[in-house]
Amino acid sequence: MKEKIFLAGATGAIGTILVPLLLDAGYAVYGGTRRQAHADGLKKLGAVPVVVDVFDTDVLKAELIRIAPVAVIHQLTDLPRQLDPQAMTEAAQRNARVRSEGTRNLIAAALAAGATRLIAQSIAWAYAPGTKPYVEESPLDVNAEGARRISVDGVAALETQVLQARGLTGTVLRYGQLYGPGTWNREPKGTSPVHVAAAAHAALLSLQNTSAGVFNITEDNAEASNEKARRVLDWSAAFRSSHGVQS
Repeated sequence: MKEKIFLAGATGAIGTILVPLLLDAGYAVYGGTRRQAHADGLKKLGAVPVVVDVFDTDVLKAELIRIAPVAVIHQLTDLPRQLDPQAMTEAAQRNARVRSEGTRNLIAAALAAGATRLIAQSIAWAYAPGTKPYVEESPLDVNAEGARRISVDGVAALETQVLQARGLTGTVLRYGQLYGPGTWNREPKGTSPVHVAAAAHAALLSLQNTSAGVFNITEDNAEASNEKARRVLDWSAAFRSSHGVQS
């Protein structure tokens, strides 16, 4: 019998690439989306659609108990489709809520369902100013102000919950600035970019690896080191999906 995976955020930029990667690796994929309109798209990808809102705790728990996944992959965000400064400002609070409250709800549902693994999306540009390149042990910028403080607080809440969840082996993937199909950028942008296909592949490798903890998932750069991901996960920033995703 195939191992079942619940992928929260299955219709996002990373999720749509990760679904076929998981299927090719032999997993049964249950793709979470809060919109019924996205269910057919998930079916076409080969996933079993699960229409559920991460903030609807009772329904979320019931669905995961029904599915009984061995692992939950958390790729949820609440960001606008287009990179617009005003929209980003408005989305900051919503996205932080997904990372704090949404993560808490996913963990509770995963534990109720008997899952043993949790892999969650974070970001690689929340480090406090200090010695570069930043490594996974470098402190987060918890003393930031304004919109950055909102974002960092959400990141810190997510990571703490994932890594300290009793009964779950937790992995945090600190993604660099995404580029490629379905993202805001066609080409590398930012101080520590990463192609969306390589980001998705890191989630699959994390699932297949027994190591827990935090990993920077970025291309080679002077800002954040990817040495741990290359060494422990055998991850490569050069990965591109065979499912029509090009650099």
